[in-house]
Amino acid sequence: MTTSGERAYAYAKACGIIGKSFVGKRIVGLEKANGLSELDRMIFPDSFANLPEKELLFDLEKRIVNRTASSILTIINGFSKPPEFLVDLLRAYEYADLKSAVIAILDKEEAPPPHTNLERFQTVKFAAWPNIRKMVEGTGYNFILSLRKNNPDKQNEIMAMESAFDRHYYHDLWNSLSSLPVTERHFSQRLLSDEISLKNCSWALRLRYYYRMRPNEVKKYLVDIKAHSAIQSLEYPLDSLSEWSRWRWKAFLNPETTKGYWRVDPRYFQNAASLHLYNLARHHFYLGPSSLNSIFCFIKLKQFEEDLLTGAAEGLGMGMTTREVFSTLGLRL
Repeated sequence: MTTSGERAYAYAKACGIIGKSFVGKRIVGLEKANGLSELDRMIFPDSFANLPEKELLFDLEKRIVNRTASSILTIINGFSKPPEFLVDLLRAYEYADLKSAVIAILDKEEAPPPHTNLERFQTVKFAAWPNIRKMVEGTGYNFILSLRKNNPDKQNEIMAMESAFDRHYYHDLWNSLSSLPVTERHFSQRLLSDEISLKNCSWALRLRYYYRMRPNEVKKYLVDIKAHSAIQSLEYPLDSLSEWSRWRWKAFLNPETTKGYWRVDPRYFQNAASLHLYNLARHHFYLGPSSLNSIFCFIKLKQFEEDLLTGAAEGLGMGMTTREVFSTLGLRL
């Protein structure tokens, strides 16, 4: 169990990090970046990379991810015995890196993709790439060894892997959160519940829209926690907004055009869902300074910032302005 002193110290450090992060009013400052080099200098004023634009994008994105993970590690390492829930949140990076490593094997890449260093919390042996069995030996990721046998088609294999990773990640997260005292998880549980529900809904919309999957096919890709709204959405047509009027997350669907035409836009929904979770986390970050709820909100705010910065980098790399990038992400500055 963490002490009140540890929680207070962690919150104070989290406030200091958030004060220097690109969330809230500081997001507006990103509009001044007219290219990748300027964005790099804005994010890393003391350690920017002197690289050509063509090489800078991948390098910058990886440093942004490492920056977020480092901030989260700083907070977690402040606890003498870090709560399993916080460690599971950090493991989102290990899940993502392992997924990339497996896809690199499927694509017959000659070298492994880079991974984020989680220090003492890292369990996957990335040095054993491309031997998946050795990479996950003794970890909680053994489930991936059976996925390829059931999915000879590469695209289906990747989708099955992504859904399996999501399922395991959220199950571990939900179980570790449920083990905390109610006072330490009352808001975190609500935010995580919304996150899983919205993740399921995004999956359902994407699979129906992009892959034309039937409802029964979609269900097997969902996380079997908080799946009610996603399953309910399978009943609604993708070309009639009025049919969605009683759906829980209707407000996050794209509006009709001026001519009355409508077809569901999964990207619009995903961006709206992300903003919803960001606003909840930002609001509640300041309401529970002596509980783990505030640390959970801190991690979610940093991960939102990470998505925002990598999205800005990708947009600038394609010749867009930061305002155009923010508009596509649903941000109104």
